[in-house]
Amino acid sequence: MRHLAAVFCFLMTSLVFCQEKQITLQDIWSGTFRTEGMQALHSMENGNQYSVLNFDRQSRTSTIDIYDYKTLEKVKTLVSSTDISEIQGFFDYSFNADESKIILTTKSQPVFRRSTLGEYYIYDIASKDVTKVSDDLVQEPTLSPDGTKVAYGFENNLFVKDLKSGNVEQLTTDGEKNKIINGITDWVYEEEFSFVRAFDWNADSNQIAFIRFDESEVPEFSMDVYGSDLYQTQHVFKYPKAGEANSIVSLHLYDLDSKKLTELSVTKDYVDFYIPRLEWTNDTNVLSVQFMNRHQNELDLWMIDTKAKTSKIVLAEKDKAYIDVTFNLTFLKDNSFIWTSELDGFNHVYHYSKEGKLINQVTKGNWEVTDYYGFNEKANTIYYQSTENGSINRDVYSIQLSGKNKKRLTEKVGTNSASFSADFTYFINTFSSAATPQEYTLYSSKSGKVVKQIKDNDQLAKKLEGYVMSEKEFSTISVNGNDLNMWTIKPKDFDPNKTYPLFMYQYSGPGSQQVANRWNSTNDYWYQMLAQQGYIVVCIDGRGTGFKGADFKKLTQNELGKYEVEDQIEAAKQLGKRDYIDAERIGIWGWSYGGFMSSNALFKGNDVFKMAIAVAPVTSWRFYDSIYTERYMTTPQENPTGYDENSPINHVDKLKGDFLLIHGTGDDNVHVQNTMRMVEALIQADKQFEWMIYPDKNHGIYGGNTRLHLYKKMTDFIHRTLGDKL
Repeated sequence: MRHLAAVFCFLMTSLVFCQEKQITLQDIWSGTFRTEGMQALHSMENGNQYSVLNFDRQSRTSTIDIYDYKTLEKVKTLVSSTDISEIQGFFDYSFNADESKIILTTKSQPVFRRSTLGEYYIYDIASKDVTKVSDDLVQEPTLSPDGTKVAYGFENNLFVKDLKSGNVEQLTTDGEKNKIINGITDWVYEEEFSFVRAFDWNADSNQIAFIRFDESEVPEFSMDVYGSDLYQTQHVFKYPKAGEANSIVSLHLYDLDSKKLTELSVTKDYVDFYIPRLEWTNDTNVLSVQFMNRHQNELDLWMIDTKAKTSKIVLAEKDKAYIDVTFNLTFLKDNSFIWTSELDGFNHVYHYSKEGKLINQVTKGNWEVTDYYGFNEKANTIYYQSTENGSINRDVYSIQLSGKNKKRLTEKVGTNSASFSADFTYFINTFSSAATPQEYTLYSSKSGKVVKQIKDNDQLAKKLEGYVMSEKEFSTISVNGNDLNMWTIKPKDFDPNKTYPLFMYQYSGPGSQQVANRWNSTNDYWYQMLAQQGYIVVCIDGRGTGFKGADFKKLTQNELGKYEVEDQIEAAKQLGKRDYIDAERIGIWGWSYGGFMSSNALFKGNDVFKMAIAVAPVTSWRFYDSIYTERYMTTPQENPTGYDENSPINHVDKLKGDFLLIHGTGDDNVHVQNTMRMVEALIQADKQFEWMIYPDKNHGIYGGNTRLHLYKKMTDFIHRTLGDKL
């Protein structure tokens, strides 16, 4: 009996211990809370199957496996790295249009945020032949629709390899580093227009259209790379800051039949403009191109007939602030097209004829279309994601092209996103909420009914039951005349009769969202750790953030950092009045735009905030790139007060609290110049502060032990400045 009692006590003690397990920084950054997903999901053209990239860690084998939508059973392995003697493995893949060939990525090294140099092989599914694209590391290899050729960029020029003969044809010859780029975007296009491949095959695989970037007059930026050698090296690249010269862009066509290279022109005389998108229509000789003025408040959609050598504007949009460029342009069989726009004040779907005449506004309402999934020609139905169920949630919908018979296809409240089968019979829904990790479920697109569960993260959910975890509470707070979305994480043993320090997080950039009903990011586990240590953590999306209409989002135009900062300061004041929050211990932090904001909040709200952490912050918009900054601020020459009155570098004299400034010296996005100039301003204002520099680390500040070190640094600073009474 005594033995059983001892066992019982041991089990109870173990149970209590498990239930009280504390989250540590080592847990967070060692991958303890990593979620399972579906890698490189691709819907096969037959509509009945999908492919997934699988990797066996024990055998180090990569496979592309085919699964049946109905049964979710594996049908076959399409290709395995063990069957290809030329390669050891691959970590990404892409098909050509008819799915007869696959590009396999075997090696890759980053250039900037989205661009890479890589080693690629082409696998012929029928013959099982393998062809290396190039012995050099190349960019953006893209198979022609008929699968006979592959185009790619190398050393700023474009090349095409014939897969039958092996012959390589060089399409351009004037490419030169930091001068001319053909078919691959420059730094600022890649970062702010979100694409790297600036060339496109036509449907007949005999024409390639591309953008040429002449960056000769763009000012250079240089960064020391310290490395481990005796002498540092320099990374020098073209970076147009606000108000400075951009690349001169032009549009070109290479005809593979005639071997002729020509420049394509339009009939409108543009000055200092952008070409943010190009895409061939279903007509093999008609190319669609989007032109945008430098202020980015005018967007023209052109159709260029490369055979008839004619061009015409089919759609011209103007906005009092700016227009967001998307990837949603979709051509139907008759070359009418789907377009998304904020014309009525919210982002919605529109249908236009091929001549640009409005046929129908498909979706309407005081909510936002947040993703466009495609058009089912057979059912005459569009599929999209929206905020119709609240701005912090996402659901998947279907609607007829006429705008009738709208149907909600997902049922759980949270964040739903879809990957449709090629014929739109099925979709794989990824669902998560603040309380539920990612679930992958097969749905019928017609009925919206669940067909089968595919994968979940129940093991992670079960693991987390053993940790001290608090609920993420969603609410709104009335600030400066607006109901702002907010989440709150309180200590698990929260007592309303006690007082707690408040730690605020925000990003706040135009059109962004941090208050969303979705599963934890890595930072959420950090906030949970801080909550278990006695802090209340809050996040508020202020004016200028997204998914609540164009007026709310674009209110900050020409004055970045004014209204957003006012909202964070006022929100902190209101929260400080709550009985359980210690108004003398309120801190704020952010990264990038959020670091710009946290710096401003501490300086301008010096009677509210006791401390702030700014990671990789913009300290003056004069230091940031042209496309992003001018979209919201126009140029410094046109709007000097907008730039200077709200930049934290000009308010350092107001600093009273504790300030931690962090940056990586290899940040090609928000240059360490921002921090160095801030440091000098603080010194000259005789203000004490703390700072940390991470050698050669980019905007993400990661690699090896870096992230763990960074979060230890920040956690220690929080404890020293806010946690003195804990």
